[in-house]
Amino acid sequence: MPRKKTKDFDRKIQPDERYGSFHVSKLINSIMLDGKKNVARKIVYASLEEATARTKAGDIEKLMEQVLENVKPVLEVKSRRVGGANYQVPVEVREKRRLSLAFKWIVLSARKRSGKTMVEKLSAELTDAYKNEGGAVRKREDMHRMAEANKAFAHLNW
Repeated sequence: MPRKKTKDFDRKIQPDERYGSFHVSKLINSIMLDGKKNVARKIVYASLEEATARTKAGDIEKLMEQVLENVKPVLEVKSRRVGGANYQVPVEVREKRRLSLAFKWIVLSARKRSGKTMVEKLSAELTDAYKNEGGAVRKREDMHRMAEANKAFAHLNW
């Protein structure tokens, strides 16, 4: 049995009903717990409306585009074992993984925030990410800093 995938399996995601956006649909799926998609939809739609009003971004598509651009990582580090030593080798991140990491970091940062409801937490995190601050952006900066510190081992990437 091979260790690596022989075929890249890509599941098709339908755009959400209200905005027709794949990014909003992906955010809904990231927020969803225990298959409760309607609850996740209500949370995401309310927080997107609130974040758009706070940032004066114009529309939700512009807000999501800017938030994702500010949170998506370009580089990450992977562990490589060479001659008995483990090295953190910086590698470029594929586009699909960039998006999934961005959504994961946004949701995790929103859940860690202090606040009353998930709508408030998520809208605050989206607003901060739009302004290029907040937990998700900090996570991206940490990852880029780690890759920059280990760029001497970039030649070990194969």
